[in-house]
Amino acid sequence: MNIAINGLFYSDRLTGIERFAHEITKRLDALASPNEFTLVLPPAASTDIPRFNNLRTVSLFKISFFSINKIKLYLYLLANPSVCLDYGNRTPFLGHNIVFLHDIYCRVFPEDFRTAKDKYIMKKTCRMYKRIAKKARLICTVSHFSKKQIMDYYGVPEEKIRVIYSGSNHMDAIQEDESVFEKIGGLKNKEFYFTLGSLSLRKNLKWIMKHAELYPNELFVVSGAMLKNVIPPELEKIKSLKNIILAGYLSDGEVKALMKKCKAFVLPSYFEGFGLPPLEALSCGAPVIISNAASLPEIYGDCAHYIDPFKPDVDLDALLAEPVSSPAPLFEKYSLDNSAKKLYEILKEIEGDR
Repeated sequence: MNIAINGLFYSDRLTGIERFAHEITKRLDALASPNEFTLVLPPAASTDIPRFNNLRTVSLFKISFFSINKIKLYLYLLANPSVCLDYGNRTPFLGHNIVFLHDIYCRVFPEDFRTAKDKYIMKKTCRMYKRIAKKARLICTVSHFSKKQIMDYYGVPEEKIRVIYSGSNHMDAIQEDESVFEKIGGLKNKEFYFTLGSLSLRKNLKWIMKHAELYPNELFVVSGAMLKNVIPPELEKIKSLKNIILAGYLSDGEVKALMKKCKAFVLPSYFEGFGLPPLEALSCGAPVIISNAASLPEIYGDCAHYIDPFKPDVDLDALLAEPVSSPAPLFEKYSLDNSAKKLYEILKEIEGDR
């Protein structure tokens, strides 16, 4: 095979999509023969790139007046004809690209983009979705929910979309960092609910805020980086509530420590393409409380406690007392190892058809 992996994610902060890209790339390296894959890295790639056994790495050239990495990648692919694998919703320049389109949030909820800057980003992203739908050789997505939305909104034929789930087995290698309890303060010997995700509108911090106002004796720890766009308007009010702690961006070890000690993990999002954090929390032994919206019921089935993302008046103690199924089958179904194998088989199929 001759597959070029778009490695631009190595210059991005580690969030859900980037995590998926890192973990799948490591597993493709274990599956591949030498030089089947070329990982094309941006000039600003992080210094902690793993040492690969079979993946060849090349760096895009760095020229001060020519800084658009997507154009550089396009020029690389013209000079080195390859099937290009892209994990992160980026625009394919060539028709034989395989692109992961995790969700189409901007198309489904354009009303979330309210400022002039946000609306510009939304329209630009929707144009990218449209180009991917039209030009990509194959689209991969992370749930049947997202697959159906891509088909419905963009008319993509079913056979052009493959579902490759995310997974949580990367958590096994993470050592919990209990120093986070000293870093945050006020948590020792206290029950708390934990939520994790970028502080964007769809993560629905409004539900956390309204619930915390109704139940002032319940403590919430919220971790996540602030995005540059689609900032929830209730953020300033949340800062004034004594039973919500905004912990900011935390390391993997700190997140794992909080997941292992929390009373439950809460994800009230009204839109998710997969929704990885609850799976990570389940792998740490935490019960999960999630919204009954978007992909979440598909992914978690009867292994989670469900809330309406628009109704915050819920007795969480009573909800947690309701029985749920063991999450063990989820860990087998949503395995990064299985996902990498499925992707590898798809890549061999595509390369064979060229």
